[in-house]
Amino acid sequence: MTATMDINRERIAATEAVIRPHIRRTPLVEADLADFGLPASPVIFKLELLQHSGSFKARGAFANLLLRRLPEAGVVAASGGNHGAAVAYAAQRLGVPATIFVPDITSPAKAERIRGYGAQLVVAGSRYADALAASETHVAQTGAMAVHAYDQVETLLGQGSVGMELGHRHGAACSRRRRPDWWYGGLECRQDAHRRGRAGAIANASRRLRGRRADRCARGRHRRR
Repeated sequence: MTATMDINRERIAATEAVIRPHIRRTPLVEADLADFGLPASPVIFKLELLQHSGSFKARGAFANLLLRRLPEAGVVAASGGNHGAAVAYAAQRLGVPATIFVPDITSPAKAERIRGYGAQLVVAGSRYADALAASETHVAQTGAMAVHAYDQVETLLGQGSVGMELGHRHGAACSRRRRPDWWYGGLECRQDAHRRGRAGAIANASRRLRGRRADRCARGRHRRR
C-alpha cells in the first residue's frame, strides 16, 4: 500500500513539471451551489473531462510512464474504464506497449477508446477485482510494469497536479472574496486544505452531497418500480 508520507507538495510540484508538456491545463468554471438545489455558496469546477483521454487520470498515467523505469514488455493496468484509457493514451504518446484489463461491465465506449489508443484490451471477469487479479498474473508472466489506478505513488503525484493548477490559477482570487467550495470529480473540498499546503490532497468527500444524491437515487428507483 502507498505510504502517504511519500506524497507531499514538493513532490507533486516536481511531478507536475515533468508531466506538464503532456497534459492539458483544463479550464475552471465558477457557479453557485444554489444552481443545483443546494444552499447558496460559490463553487468552482475544474473541467477535467476536457483532459486527454477524458479524465484527470491521464495525469497519473503520464507520471508513471515518465518517472519509472519502463521494461521492454511495456505497461499493464486494470481498470473499469477511465484509468485504462488514460494509460493507453499515455503509452501511445510515448511509444510504449500497453495491455489493459477490464471487467465485462466496462462500457463499450470506454473499451473502444482503449482499443483506439492502440492498447491490447483484455476482458477478465465481471468485477474490477477480477481484472486486477488477471493483470497481476500477466505482470508475473511477462515482466511488464503495473500501473495501479490509485495505490501507486506516481499515480497520486500525477493526480495531485490538479491541486497545483487550482492553487496557481485561482487561489489569489479566492482569498479576496467569500471562501468557495472546491469540487473535483464529485468531491467537495474546502480552500483551507489548499492554504494548509495540501494541494495534492483535494480530499474530504461531502457527506451532505452524497446524502442528497443517495436520496435522489432512492426516489428515482422507487418511481421506476
